[in-house]
Amino acid sequence: MAQGTETLAGPPDSTSAGATGSAAYLRRRTLRRGSAGWLLLTGLGVAYVVSGDFSGWNIGLSKGGFGGLAVAMVLMGVMYACLVFALAELSAILPTAGGGYGFARRALGTWGGFLTGTAILIEYILAPAAISLFIGDYVESLGLFGLTSGWPVYLACFAIFIGIHLWGVGEALRFSLVVTAIAVAALLIFAVGAFTEFDAGRLNDIPADPSAFGSNSWLPYGLLGIWAAFPFGMWFFLGVEGVPLAAEEAKDPVRSMPKALAISLAVLVLLALITFVSATGAQGANAIKEAGNPLVVALQGDGEPTALSRFVNYAGLAGLVASFFSLIFAGSRQLFALSRAGYLPRFLSLTNRRKSPYLGLLIPGVIGFTLAAWSGNGGRMLNVAVFGATISYALMALSHIVLRRREPDLPRPYRTPGGARTSGVAFVLACSALVATFLVDRDAAFIALGVYAVALAYFAFYSRHRLVAAAPEEEFAALAAAEAELKRD
Repeated sequence: MAQGTETLAGPPDSTSAGATGSAAYLRRRTLRRGSAGWLLLTGLGVAYVVSGDFSGWNIGLSKGGFGGLAVAMVLMGVMYACLVFALAELSAILPTAGGGYGFARRALGTWGGFLTGTAILIEYILAPAAISLFIGDYVESLGLFGLTSGWPVYLACFAIFIGIHLWGVGEALRFSLVVTAIAVAALLIFAVGAFTEFDAGRLNDIPADPSAFGSNSWLPYGLLGIWAAFPFGMWFFLGVEGVPLAAEEAKDPVRSMPKALAISLAVLVLLALITFVSATGAQGANAIKEAGNPLVVALQGDGEPTALSRFVNYAGLAGLVASFFSLIFAGSRQLFALSRAGYLPRFLSLTNRRKSPYLGLLIPGVIGFTLAAWSGNGGRMLNVAVFGATISYALMALSHIVLRRREPDLPRPYRTPGGARTSGVAFVLACSALVATFLVDRDAAFIALGVYAVALAYFAFYSRHRLVAAAPEEEFAALAAAEAELKRD
């Protein structure tokens, strides 16, 4: 057993010693198994991301121009494809709610597990807070119920959608699937309308900066603009890696998880291509590069709203709701897993009668609402989330590489095409994207580092001495340690 890992849950949650105490501890921390098949998991993967197609990505045009953002989108698409293939293998090996934390725990030890899980939490707590602000802006711009963007709208978002999650995971994922389907259909309809106005000459209408190295009409900000556009190329895919967090509640996760990851990524690649090209070609890169609602601007320019632009505006709200809703799910499951294993306070992993981690939903919700109401800076919060995401990508890719090399005989129901070479590509690109976040928003990067430092101090001085050996991810890692010791003997 690893040093500092407790066999029992310990007070106040355990009721007796030995296996009985561990069983009692875990009974109070049980998710509803078998609630999600491959279709709901695929919908979850698309829901995480779909809001990024409606807004945010276009800011990359102001960093790299059409050519720079196009290259960044392709490279980030490659990163996500390689990462998804690696995660498909890892989630089939260890289908638990821990996701990236569980994978890194076995490959990189307790420190690696905590570093990965904390990075994922930063992403999934900050992103919903930012999206609630965007929802408020949409509600105000559409004139819904006469509301303006402010704390009542943010509070309603968290209260209503956390309430649905508390109802049960099956109900929550079905709601997410419906809203996501509406958003995807709207993107396809938008593309048809935008392509009727398409003009290839508008793609590179941003004036070139003569002082930028390598600048031209396709790369107006030079070669460095490609790198600066990395975080915005990520917005077409950011969040899809969260599908494995539903593994413990999935039907036949060994088969359904790889299938859902592959299909959801394929859908996202298609949506990214048609949205990026059609929106930019309809009105021009210069017209939409800083628009808060680039798809609406692409359809109507400076003209009057049309029936199609109004429809897309409403659909954009549906896309934001889908991503907000699914990211709340992801954050609660990562928090649940870290808490159940003792990395975070254990009471956060308690589940209600419907097997939902109610405190894991409510407490991040309170934090997210407070950040939204206090800061009002959705862009800054999203940049912090992206910083956390890139750290987790690098560590998850590294975990795949380590397990492939250290445990080649580990049973793998699904094997990543290309093996460690594939995850190696993801690792290099993730590290490049991490550095690129400093080019976009240095303050956001340092805020994320500050949060990281506080979390690491908590782990170093307190929680690493109180880990729960009975947690699935900890048992999996302990098994690896025991097998390695037997081989040495």
